[in-house]
Amino acid sequence: MAIQIKTLDQLKLMRKAGLVVGQTLELMREAIKPGITTNDLNNIAIKNLAANNAKSNFLNYHGFPAVICASINDEIVHGIPNDRPIQDGDVVSIDFGAIVEGWHGDAAFSVIAGTKSADDQKLLDTCEESMWRGIAAGKAGANLTDISFAIEDYIRSQGKYGILREYGGHGIGTEMHQEPHVLNFGAAGMGPELKPGIALAIEPMITSGSPKTKVLADEWTVVSQDGSRGAHFEHSFAILDDGKPFVLTAIDGGREKLGLLGVEVSNLL
Repeated sequence: MAIQIKTLDQLKLMRKAGLVVGQTLELMREAIKPGITTNDLNNIAIKNLAANNAKSNFLNYHGFPAVICASINDEIVHGIPNDRPIQDGDVVSIDFGAIVEGWHGDAAFSVIAGTKSADDQKLLDTCEESMWRGIAAGKAGANLTDISFAIEDYIRSQGKYGILREYGGHGIGTEMHQEPHVLNFGAAGMGPELKPGIALAIEPMITSGSPKTKVLADEWTVVSQDGSRGAHFEHSFAILDDGKPFVLTAIDGGREKLGLLGVEVSNLL
């Protein structure tokens, strides 16, 4: 398994891409309200990519036709934007990436449009917190599956949620998807040792029911087989030379959320 190790200068370029991703996701988050379409959100992302002289890493990726993945309710990941208005109470998951000077950023979030049900909000909160627990476990000297275990352990502690088996996180750098694959479940203490210079995209995907999925006729959209709603969160982070993490796609580098977990973020970026 060849894992790409980045220099500090290379991680600084990844941070530029990560900031474009983080800022664009915030623009879309603010725009998500009942009545807007996912094509509208895709256009917001197109404009912000252009404004930052960044390129999309989603557009034309194996033929994907947009710069964002937009998934609604039982659509968990890889949904294609369309002109269907978002409805009150919909769970909307947005995945987005950018390339700056050849280096990639990739992140995702889920949000409820309009009226929020308690069950849907807990689904989203559980998924998001599991992502942060996974990043917090990604310390220098840890093993890759320490991340996997931390994600699953938190999700299991919150209720009966389905953790997708076929999809997971990944290495990121000069390509959007690199080795290693990062499972969102499994025992700790296995896989390669995490070292400074490694960058990973951590992305738990869960449902409120069964983890079983199917891909729709468009050959992209992944939905839950039982129709249960899904959530998807993702951030790209790196381990710096001081052994500390830095979340490349978070505006604040992850300081707030990781700080709550007792993890100090690197000041090298």
